[in-house]
Amino acid sequence: MAATLGTTTYAGFWRRFVAWFLDGLLLSVVTLPFTLQFGGDAAAEAARASAAGTISTVVGWLYHALMESSAKQATVGKMALGIIVTDLEGRRIGFGRATGRYFAKILSALILGIGFLMAAFTERKQALHDMVASTLVVKGEAPSQARSSSVPVPPLPPPPPTYGG
Repeated sequence: MAATLGTTTYAGFWRRFVAWFLDGLLLSVVTLPFTLQFGGDAAAEAARASAAGTISTVVGWLYHALMESSAKQATVGKMALGIIVTDLEGRRIGFGRATGRYFAKILSALILGIGFLMAAFTERKQALHDMVASTLVVKGEAPSQARSSSVPVPPLPPPPPTYGG
């Protein structure tokens, strides 16, 4: 379910959940070769699992931060659901804010996932990590882009008169 406030339609919990699930599938396919590569005998299993976990974390971080700070403003899962990540004014977020948002998801998860569930109950459908990073997840294009595209461009002034000739 999505909430609408003014002309902005915020992406609700279930739409965000499906986008997260799609991104998880994609990242699993990408990181599976690393996980298989680091598998093996029991003696080295802990070190290899740690290496695979580190690689998965770095790949996930770069995927989310680069995609959400790109011109698309969305991961592949979010694009499939027609939602984007913006700052509180509807503008594109930078890589630093996208990185903070990604790692703030740890906080959302640490409190038994309640940080994620907050998106179902807050007015602007923000999860805890969105509040920490001052971001919104909205349907369609960013509100600032929607406003700028609907504002008519004034016509050019007429050319100055020519005298004589």
